[in-house]
Amino acid sequence: MTEETDRYTYRVMWSEEDGEYVGLCAEFGLLSHLADTPENAFSGIRDLVAFCVDDLRKEGAPVPEPFSTRSYSGHLSIRIPPEMHRALAVDAAEAGVSMNRLVSARLTKT
Repeated sequence: MTEETDRYTYRVMWSEEDGEYVGLCAEFGLLSHLADTPENAFSGIRDLVAFCVDDLRKEGAPVPEPFSTRSYSGHLSIRIPPEMHRALAVDAAEAGVSMNRLVSARLTKT
């Protein structure tokens, strides 16, 4: 285990389909590790990611940067149906706020 692989985004959840806990890593979306306990699923996915990072480095392939160390601009551009755009504009005007503030507030609530 390296300091870099400790910075990846891990999640453990129950898989009803498999009847076990599954460990996942957001930066390596195709990897998973099944185990009988959450602790073993977490340990297993961390070991698997460390193995993959080592393997990628040996092959000279790019290694995904952890989400935690990436920089983000804070700008998000999305496409929505014109009717939704109109409704958001009306809602923002009625609330006396910018559309950006309205959408940010709504995203924060979810």
